[in-house]
Amino acid sequence: MNASKWDEAVVIALGSNLKGPFASTRELLEAALARFEGEAMMIAHRSSWWRSDAWPDPSAPPFLNGVVIVETEMGPRQTLAALHRIEAAFGRDRHVPNAPRTLDLDLIAYGRKVGDFDSLMLPHPRAAERRFVMGPLAEIAPAWRHPVTGEEAGVLVENCEVGLDATASARA
Repeated sequence: MNASKWDEAVVIALGSNLKGPFASTRELLEAALARFEGEAMMIAHRSSWWRSDAWPDPSAPPFLNGVVIVETEMGPRQTLAALHRIEAAFGRDRHVPNAPRTLDLDLIAYGRKVGDFDSLMLPHPRAAERRFVMGPLAEIAPAWRHPVTGEEAGVLVENCEVGLDATASARA
């Protein structure tokens, strides 16, 4: 496999289907992104926002999702801790899996790292199945390669099994 500029990418997925005190989920997600720099994560690339039905319960409010690639000096566990701090600041409740939420921040990949890093699985074990993750990633980095399979994001998005209704809604 040829090395690419994406080999060291730190990929983070964002999602929201509850606007909390904001006028919209878009406003909430933009406010969350504004917190990244204060947590030592510089946004290098960002996707447009993608809409999709809630999963696994499509009767819940629809989601707005996106992906960013950040530059950081933090390691994977510190990056995840920073993401959890941002989620908490936006009222994220982690007690019920897949429940509607104000903010969901997932560390999708940390460069080419593969494995269990103190209960943090890298790359994210289900990201490649989700169009609401692979679609935005393919938009900004179609040549990004999955650290395990070696498949490019532009190919992975075509083989997703979850969130097939996800579509780009507007440029960020």
